[in-house]
Amino acid sequence: MKTKEKIILIADDDTDQLSVMEANVKSFGFNVCSVQSQKEAEDYLEKNKPDLAIFDLMMDNKDSGFILSYKLKKKYPDVPVIIATAVTAETGLVFGLDSQNERQWIKADTYMEKGIRKDQLHKEINKLLKL
Repeated sequence: MKTKEKIILIADDDTDQLSVMEANVKSFGFNVCSVQSQKEAEDYLEKNKPDLAIFDLMMDNKDSGFILSYKLKKKYPDVPVIIATAVTAETGLVFGLDSQNERQWIKADTYMEKGIRKDQLHKEINKLLKL
């Protein structure tokens, strides 16, 4: 499947972040569906299967990204998920996906600190989609 046929779901309640992320992902040649809340993302996932999802961690709830990852993986286990977060910068909380225990409750495939460089994002998307 060509990149332009792939759909990437981006959920972020920060419209500036969402706009930048959407522009970057479109510039890589992907189709994008952007939503601004956990609820909108859940509504989208009820009817659609994206090829990859990028979720902000803290939206409607402090753990919206984790909730969305869990729900998406339950319905579509093969869809990769990136959590985009500023939580470490904002709270000092550090989490990872290194241990089996962390992977059991964090269903994302990877997480990236906000302020994500365009080339870094492109590399991660390509890696997760095996392009």
